[in-house]
Amino acid sequence: MSTERAIFAGGCFWCMVEPFEQRSGILSVTSGYTGGHVDDPTYDQVSGKYTGHTEAVEILFDNAVITYKELVELYWTLIDPTDEQGQIYDRGDNYRPVIFVENEVQREVAETSKQLLAESGIWDKPIVVPIEDAKTFWPAEDYHQQFYKKDPKRYQAMHKARERYLALKRFKGKFNFLRKKH
Repeated sequence: MSTERAIFAGGCFWCMVEPFEQRSGILSVTSGYTGGHVDDPTYDQVSGKYTGHTEAVEILFDNAVITYKELVELYWTLIDPTDEQGQIYDRGDNYRPVIFVENEVQREVAETSKQLLAESGIWDKPIVVPIEDAKTFWPAEDYHQQFYKKDPKRYQAMHKARERYLALKRFKGKFNFLRKKH
């Protein structure tokens, strides 16, 4: 087994865990914070925008079972890649979407995938998700871990609202793309 790490930020980390965790080859998904200037930040500090951190998930995976490319492709389906100011109802730098890469191989995979997404016509605005070097990842407090299992009703309501929002945005993008072609 060859373990690799991926870090994705895409709005509230509660909605980012379950879609990755359900895939074969995923060893763990941890909610946490990255990209800031304070060691061992707390949720209150991050949500108060005092630390420069972004909510993210750290995924450890067996790259013989699931590839980094497959994880990046799944990531694009979980976010609005045209919104650099947060995601859906979560606004601000602490909710901004970012792909944090571990090495040049991950950077190349992410850049290629981003370019293909931009050329796909799925979205009617530019793809603005930055690809940045991975920084220290700080696990969030225990009550944030695997939130979808701890509070399934609240998670399902958030998850459904997020899915509806993203489906509407994709539909609008496809409609505008087709209209431009004719």
